[in-house]
Amino acid sequence: MPPSDDAIALAQKLFDLARNGEVEELAAYLDAGAPVDMRNENGDTFLILAAYRDQPETVSMLIGKGADIEAQNDRGQTALTCAVFKKDMASVRLLLAAGANPDAGTPSARQTANMFGVDLSAG
Repeated sequence: MPPSDDAIALAQKLFDLARNGEVEELAAYLDAGAPVDMRNENGDTFLILAAYRDQPETVSMLIGKGADIEAQNDRGQTALTCAVFKKDMASVRLLLAAGANPDAGTPSARQTANMFGVDLSAG
């Protein structure tokens, strides 16, 4: 059975919370049972969206809640790759400290850093 319109609307709201850095509200939904690694229609997780949208506080909270730091979206991008692409060095540091693999994904964070002149060692 497909999800109801209400379930779809709630999921969209949660993805918007991740994109917009609404840390406390998203954390409350996760604490209430929303899956931390939920994926949208593009395979993006909350962590990938937060990293892409320069939301290091949200990235930190999601890491703390056990988000899969190596999850890849449908295009093979990881949260670390997204943070590097956006030059969000705070999220890069958080993800690297949590053990994110700079060589995972397509392109990898390391390849992305080389393309855009980002120094991962400064992360």
